[in-house]
Amino acid sequence: MRYIRSQIQHHFNPLHIYCRLREWGVSCEAARTVCGCYERFVYRLVSL
Repeated sequence: MRYIRSQIQHHFNPLHIYCRLREWGVSCEAARTVCGCYERFVYRLVSL
């Protein structure tokens, strides 16, 4: 169970998402904006 939780935390981490967006060709500023919104509105609520 710890492994699954660890993997979920890793894949939903805002920095991980930023890196994947950059790999997919999204501009630096757009990826930063998306991740900032994601962190404020989704990640903080889910990671409580």
